[in-house]
Amino acid sequence: MKQEEIAVKGFLYCRRKLCGEEVALKEITRETGTPCYIYSRGALQSNARRFQEAFSTINHRVCFAVKANRSLAVLQAFAGQGLGFDLVSGGELAAVIRAGANPHHLIYSGVGKTKEEICLALRTGILQFNVESAEELAQIRVCARESGCVAPIALRVNPDVETGTHPYIRTGSSRHKFGIDFQEVFSLVREIRRWKEIRLQGLACHIGSQICQLAPFEEAFSRMARLFQDLKSQGIALQTVDLGGGLGVRYNRETPPPLARYASLVRRHFASCQALVLLEPGRYLLADAGVLVTRLLYRKETRGKHFYIVDAGMNDLIRPTLYQAWHEILPLQLNSKRPRLKADVVGPLCETGDFLARDRLLPEMKPGEELALLQAAAYGYAQSSNYNARLRPPEVMINGKTWQETRPRESEEDLFRGETLLP
Repeated sequence: MKQEEIAVKGFLYCRRKLCGEEVALKEITRETGTPCYIYSRGALQSNARRFQEAFSTINHRVCFAVKANRSLAVLQAFAGQGLGFDLVSGGELAAVIRAGANPHHLIYSGVGKTKEEICLALRTGILQFNVESAEELAQIRVCARESGCVAPIALRVNPDVETGTHPYIRTGSSRHKFGIDFQEVFSLVREIRRWKEIRLQGLACHIGSQICQLAPFEEAFSRMARLFQDLKSQGIALQTVDLGGGLGVRYNRETPPPLARYASLVRRHFASCQALVLLEPGRYLLADAGVLVTRLLYRKETRGKHFYIVDAGMNDLIRPTLYQAWHEILPLQLNSKRPRLKADVVGPLCETGDFLARDRLLPEMKPGEELALLQAAAYGYAQSSNYNARLRPPEVMINGKTWQETRPRESEEDLFRGETLLP
């Protein structure tokens, strides 16, 4: 059986049909319809194992960044591999607990934790809060006092490092809302040492997402390692150092560094610190493990400009509109003899910004044929919405020769649930 590998792990052409593991995607969409998100369980698990193995020589814990994809089946697959989780909301906390996460392997990040969320996390018994500001720290102290417990925290430090990535996914500069300025750390530590409700157990940083050079990590980790040693020399017994995530993946022409080189950088700076090294990959564990399948509705030509109008839109996958992101697009049925044309792949929403690709060289296709947008598992469904009163698509998980719909397509009842008409 001839197979042709493509750029998405777990997906390949088999007898000219695009398959996920051992299932033809068309078999799935024949039942689920389109658009439809499809994931490979094998690829998710393989990515998790590879990441864990890269750091096997140091004391570490991999905590998946839930914001990248909070689907319960995805979380369950990672929990089964022994991963912890990095959270930014009470809803994400509820999701990982449902998916079988170990409460003691949970990190709570984010700049806007509410009192209710903090109290819920304390009751759950999480590993630590990554604290982003002095006022947040004060609120955690109040919650701990009222709960009669000690809150485990790490100070998330802003290392003031530029990453050169898209402006919306940079988080490590002094201009950004994230983290505590280096100059504030020592004064905060002096306060914390007087508080019985707070246990300072670590430092944290996260400088952004989709970073394809090691230099920003080198700069940030160097500063964090020096700060860690400075605090240790003052008698602060730190137990964890959280390095965030952000290692880039290749969507188009990016050339991210190999995982082994990133791991070597981490070991060089932190292997001797005698602390648990926490890592928060999101996109890196997901991106190549899923696709979004959409159906061609209509073709249109205007003064030499070609459009493929499909049934998936920016409400289903907003990354091309929001981040000018590239997703490779392939037909579900391969035919190398087709002529190719340059076209915009656009959705049905009433927005000029509703596009999935622009000026893309694609095979000529007919209405009713289906296309797959590759590397759609990270920040795909997670950022979807009901804009234009559209129903969000189903999610499917493939496991070898079988597949399961893990979230059905939304219904009209789902769309209006919770709303009431005026009397």
